[in-house]
Amino acid sequence: MKILYAIQGTGNGHLSRARDIIPILKKNNEVDLLVSGTQADVTLPYEVKYRFSGLSFIFGAKGGVDLFETYKKSNIKVLLSEINSLPVNEYDLVLNDFEPVSAWACYLNNKTCITLSHQSAVLHKKAPQPKEIDPLGKAILKNYAPSTEKYGFHFKSYGDQIFTPVIRKQVREQLIEDQGHYTVYLPSYDDEGILKVLRKFENTKWQVFSKHNKQGFTENNISIQPINNEAFIESMAKSTGVLCGAGFETPAEALFMNKKLMVIPMKGQYEQQCNAAALKEMGVPVIKSLKLKQIDKIGQWIESETKIEVNYSDDTEEIINKILSKYTLSTIANVSQVQNKPSTAKKLQRMLLKSIAKEL
Repeated sequence: MKILYAIQGTGNGHLSRARDIIPILKKNNEVDLLVSGTQADVTLPYEVKYRFSGLSFIFGAKGGVDLFETYKKSNIKVLLSEINSLPVNEYDLVLNDFEPVSAWACYLNNKTCITLSHQSAVLHKKAPQPKEIDPLGKAILKNYAPSTEKYGFHFKSYGDQIFTPVIRKQVREQLIEDQGHYTVYLPSYDDEGILKVLRKFENTKWQVFSKHNKQGFTENNISIQPINNEAFIESMAKSTGVLCGAGFETPAEALFMNKKLMVIPMKGQYEQQCNAAALKEMGVPVIKSLKLKQIDKIGQWIESETKIEVNYSDDTEEIINKILSKYTLSTIANVSQVQNKPSTAKKLQRMLLKSIAKEL
């Protein structure tokens, strides 16, 4: 088959997962890659045919999404142009990892689009939800990248079409040690905000990976360094524990490495609130923010020896092949017929994009 694999380029998780999925897809298929969005620090070692601006949420410096920067960098006219220019009908199948351009292009063209993402699993009726439901956040998550059928990855398999995380080969091959430091990755906090809290733990070694600093430096027991994929993985593998946001890939990799884990969900980010609920249910400590009032909880975590046991088997190829086997050319044609007519879809598309822009 000729496949378009479309990947969300905001953050690092989607691209990290894609590094392992792409070679599996390429074994028996012709594959083109699409990446949209910004703010990723991970690159793909493969040719990317389509690069689009897409619709990205910009990380802030105080624990959440920077809505003003997101609004400034969102260009709905450009997004519509990208959607209308993408030749999805040239492909037998479109696989989508929470990527809006290809998803809406398929929707408009009555084309089969199969979602393979963490976000699909978050929306599953059996997946844990936060106590305080965010209707707008949930609506955006649900409609951001529409699809014909959904498959997802989560910390646990909450349903038949939800699988445990893809742990990339690079992580699986790491030598796991404990050299006594803690690895920190909190992209929605600036360096000073992180230092303000970590300075309180003078006897703890911290290795902080910063999204806001291009030059590394060391202050007593705290090292700050720019994000580097290889250095970050090595730091986690040799750490005592990991303090990070409530994203998906980093917490999953920390759990796989059997490291102590504490997470801080981003403010105003519904997906991370859902992840935090799932991790808390598993026994992972969750704090609401990185502030001085959380020092006691962080200190308790440092003193604790509690680690969460998981079994994330290496079955990515089996999962991908199982999904692809369901979509012969005849099956794809039948699935496509159940989608809305393009005229109706276009109205829905414009309404959605306008509502997102208004809320931002």
